[in-house]
Amino acid sequence: MASLVEKQLFKAIFTFFLLVLLFSDTAFSSRKTFDPKKPCKHFSFYFHDILYDGDNVANATSAAIVSPPGLGNFKFGKFVIFDDPITMDKNYLSKPLARAQGFYFYDMKSDFNAWFCYTLVFNSTDYKGTLNIMGADLMMEATRDLSVVGGTGDFFMARGIATFVTDIFQGAKYFRVKMDIKLYEC
Repeated sequence: MASLVEKQLFKAIFTFFLLVLLFSDTAFSSRKTFDPKKPCKHFSFYFHDILYDGDNVANATSAAIVSPPGLGNFKFGKFVIFDDPITMDKNYLSKPLARAQGFYFYDMKSDFNAWFCYTLVFNSTDYKGTLNIMGADLMMEATRDLSVVGGTGDFFMARGIATFVTDIFQGAKYFRVKMDIKLYEC
């Protein structure tokens, strides 16, 4: 009788460890590793922003909806909504392949720093869908990385990095940023 109980106990323990081994292997094998040198998609675009100043209704692509005075020299608290053209080259008048639609606000009192949240809306012959980008833009740095946190259409559930490099800055009226987008989960 004892040997029958021992056999059943052995079978139960063996089955348990076999199941643990099977499921742990499945869990570990489903994790992806990303090689920063090998994105699955890579794009370079130019982001053009013309801030509304009261006289440029026809050309403005963004507007400050909140700009509290007296909070320092770094635009702290300024909130801007935009619908900016995205082009393949530096020319603002080039045909846009997407629109950047979202907002940014200045969130540091001691230096220029903004936090961006926007969607790249693609509607071209090359791409259809959206890419969602958000993160801190530490403007005084030469390059800044923002997170690509999702997408739709050709970019369904995409994740990656959008690297900003300021190409031109003309005070509060106009800036152009080169966006280097690398997707690691396509």
